[in-house]
Amino acid sequence: MFIDSHVHLNADQYDEDLQVVIDRALEAKVEKMVVIGFDRKTIERTMQLIEQYDFVYGVIGWHPVDAIDCTQEDLEWIEKLASHPKIVGIGETGLDYYWDKSPKDVQQALFRKQIHLAQKTGLPIIIHNRDATGDVVRILREENAASVGGVMHCFSGSVETARECIAMNFMISLGGPVTFKNARLPKEVATEIPLEHLMIETDAPYLAPHPHRGKRNEPAFVPLVAEEIARLKGLTIEEIGQATTDNAKKFFGIDN
Repeated sequence: MFIDSHVHLNADQYDEDLQVVIDRALEAKVEKMVVIGFDRKTIERTMQLIEQYDFVYGVIGWHPVDAIDCTQEDLEWIEKLASHPKIVGIGETGLDYYWDKSPKDVQQALFRKQIHLAQKTGLPIIIHNRDATGDVVRILREENAASVGGVMHCFSGSVETARECIAMNFMISLGGPVTFKNARLPKEVATEIPLEHLMIETDAPYLAPHPHRGKRNEPAFVPLVAEEIARLKGLTIEEIGQATTDNAKKFFGIDN
């Protein structure tokens, strides 16, 4: 069995065939999926999906790329929704310096506010980091994010950064890029970081694993991530599936 710990079933890319995509995931033994809502539209869809499907859980927050659009009212709305028993985290939040829609200072301020929101609600934080590792780690430290912990989603950093994050009570989640031929850092992390600190995800519809790279991703492909981690660690795919499923259930407080 597998858990896709980060998937966007609320994305427009699934409008035509969402049920088929979900059925394929269940056939691939993906028993639970954690859907991430990161703006008004996707949060509303997340709340619908967690009501509709027993095996779908939600994480809600505001994406750093769109930080400039987030209002205090939005944060208060997220806090209110976060009391739902199937909301298991705040995010994805963090910093994205690749896109320049939202200035760095605006992103950083919203990141801090969402760490505070996680602390207030007692939920873990799901972190998006693109080209901003130094500032992400610094702000997590400064705001004592270790008090709630979280997930470094689709982690692409070094083994050393992974260890820094683990020391702050964060899990390391690996996605499709670990399967890419030239993805040196994710492969090193998969090899070096103990299994007890790892989760797996798709980030679908983005970042499809090999051999589907460049196509629409979907949760049925999460076993391909597990397969590559198993190869790198010299374990079976079943061992990776069981360990990462146990990790995700324990971390998110998801019932069997």
